[in-house]
Amino acid sequence: MGYDDERRARRVPDRGRGGPAAQGVDDDRVPAHPLRRAGRGAHRQVLPGAPRRLRHVRGRALHRGRLTPARPRRVRFDTISFLSDYGTADEFVGVVKSVVRAIAPEVAVIDLTHEVAPHDVRAGGLALARAAQYLCPGVVLAVVDPGVGTDRRAVAVEVGEGQSVLVGPDNGLLAPAVAMCGGASRAVELANPEYQLAAPGPTFAGRDIFAPAAAQLCLGVPLEAFGAEIDLGTLRPGMVPLTRLEAGRLEAEVLWVDRFGNAQLNVDPDELAGWDDHVDVVASGRSRVARRVRTYSDASVGELGLLVDSYGLMSLALDRASVADHLGLAPGDPVSLAPIEEGGAPAGADTPVTLRPGPPEHPGSDR
Repeated sequence: MGYDDERRARRVPDRGRGGPAAQGVDDDRVPAHPLRRAGRGAHRQVLPGAPRRLRHVRGRALHRGRLTPARPRRVRFDTISFLSDYGTADEFVGVVKSVVRAIAPEVAVIDLTHEVAPHDVRAGGLALARAAQYLCPGVVLAVVDPGVGTDRRAVAVEVGEGQSVLVGPDNGLLAPAVAMCGGASRAVELANPEYQLAAPGPTFAGRDIFAPAAAQLCLGVPLEAFGAEIDLGTLRPGMVPLTRLEAGRLEAEVLWVDRFGNAQLNVDPDELAGWDDHVDVVASGRSRVARRVRTYSDASVGELGLLVDSYGLMSLALDRASVADHLGLAPGDPVSLAPIEEGGAPAGADTPVTLRPGPPEHPGSDR
């Protein structure tokens, strides 16, 4: 069999769809090797068997080469931890992960969550901060980016003297996790087009800027190759509310409501040092007595519990029920706490009260 005959024998049959131009694809045109730099060389990809009007897709190649095994490569990081507000109804998460795999197939991508409420930068930042101390060393890819396509910076922030790098928008999303890791050692703006994908529009930075940068960092591309170094003092801070003491009460806020309906507060257990077991809780315009417990099951049926959660903060909870639904709580809602001396109001007492208006919001708060 001659060379031309061999090539014809290896063509993929048309299976009855498309015109003559879509009859097959030689296997030496099937992409196999990822390029070191995503987005090098625009070309037209042919989709075999597709209808004529859909057969050609413009784009930049992520990888090309013969269908042969790639040589194993040594990588700097083998893990990307991925958080976003993309959800899973659309293709966004899958596309971002496919871009990463095309560039760095040796790297595992761990999905932290993609169910951050759309555009909720504070919720995304708090979720990232809760997870930070448990993540594998590597690259953190975080995208909650309501300012996508504007002049907000895309950044990579190194922590732990190079132990990990956080990639995402400079809008306060990364700040709480950076603080949990001991602060940034250096940061750069992701501005080098050599490490970005060409795009018809600027509204999918997760695919076109952040995913290629995360993958290339894993392959060992140095931080300075992506763009100019940033003064760390100019990175956008995250807004994390603090408690305050007012008229003998601890004024707090709901940070997070998990899927079980438990309401995490911005209260450290040390702030309740010396308090007795029963605590007066004012939330949603009503006063209720909570009992300090160690586990959810320690609370009686219908009894409001106040416990130290798995992240070391105080949470309001009901045993096998949603305290958020019961008290009408949501992230950002105020909660006021005060100690009750032994012999005070019985657990479960429920009294309507009027909450005084809080202080004006701090300028620049995302609440």
